[in-house]
Amino acid sequence: MRTAPVITTPRLALRPHRMDDMEAFWAFYQSPRAVYVGPPRNRTHLFYGLSSEIVAWDWMGHGAWAIDTAEGDFIGQVAITQPPHFPEREIGWTLFEGFEGKGYAAEAATAALNWAWEQGLDTLVSYITPENIRSRALAERLGAVLDLDAPLPEGETPDETVVYRHSPDGDGSPEAYA
Repeated sequence: MRTAPVITTPRLALRPHRMDDMEAFWAFYQSPRAVYVGPPRNRTHLFYGLSSEIVAWDWMGHGAWAIDTAEGDFIGQVAITQPPHFPEREIGWTLFEGFEGKGYAAEAATAALNWAWEQGLDTLVSYITPENIRSRALAERLGAVLDLDAPLPEGETPDETVVYRHSPDGDGSPEAYA
């Protein structure tokens, strides 16, 4: 079975998920920080959701990474996914309470984007709730542009979701960060 590759940055390690990551996710989904994401109904649904992001590596060649600090703290997730209701591959990110505002999400997303471009992907999108100003700002810092013509996930409307498009030209290439 193919698993997420380990990617390191100066302050972070992107690694495959482990079973013990579930408790931190459960706590996240019970907090106000989860207001812009659809929470699982129970721990079984959390298990199914996290499992799908893990098995996506084997089935699709991309999926989710856990984000650890260099000190070993599990602080969130960055993922390249395309569940059945998404018309395109998405890069998304989540940080847990107390780790925002330190540049960790940008660092992890940049590492994931560089990995994607090295794999030959030519575009990714980020589906973001319009009111999620922090995620929108991060997408723009990463070089993504608002794509008003992009198809939305099945069942979603422009009032619920905006689409930011990432490309190697906008986000940089691996050579740009060498």
